Amino acid sequence: MATLLFDLDGTLIDSALGITRCAAYAFEQLGETVPDDATLRSWIGPALRVSFAPLLKDEARVERAVELYRERYDTHGWCEHTVYEGIPEAIESLHASGHRLAVVTAKNEPHARKILKSLPFGHRFVEIVGATLDGRLSHKPELIAEALQRLDSPAGECTMIGDRHMDMEGAVHHGMRGLGVLWGFGDEAELRGAGARAVLRHPAELRELAA
Repeated sequence: MATLLFDLDGTLIDSALGITRCAAYAFEQLGETVPDDATLRSWIGPALRVSFAPLLKDEARVERAVELYRERYDTHGWCEHTVYEGIPEAIESLHASGHRLAVVTAKNEPHARKILKSLPFGHRFVEIVGATLDGRLSHKPELIAEALQRLDSPAGECTMIGDRHMDMEGAVHHGMRGLGVLWGFGDEAELRGAGARAVLRHPAELRELAA
């Protein structure tokens, strides 16, 4: 059976509340104007440093913003999420069908592991790959490469499932199939433009298209 690599934010969980609140906290602590909600929501998916850099324009302040974001995320943000309707059933079905499941996310790995441990289906994932705290691994192509190495799996036997263009671009980079999902934070034009082989509108479709 196939190895299915799942994004976390916007794919398995709706994490908008925690992410936007932690980003706002970082700006407030730095004495900066907090961006509007639409801007903050656009940050769901990319690496933190990528999102902070254009607004703060100073490497030291970007690093401090990342520290502040994580400060609140450690205590509050990590649990400010909801699981998308239909995801638990889809994950259980895919596991029962013999698929090997893993998570590949731009969220830092300790936080990703903490979140997955709290989810009733989290134990179904054989590996969780996230960004390193120092930013060495933070972009999807690098993270997918790390996942392939840990799983000892060829890219051609894997599928990347995610809601943003970064997920699809990562899949294309490695020559694997990318499935876009529309219940997250990206739209169909973004996903297809980034190379999605197919676009899913409800988690129930995972069982059909990932077969």
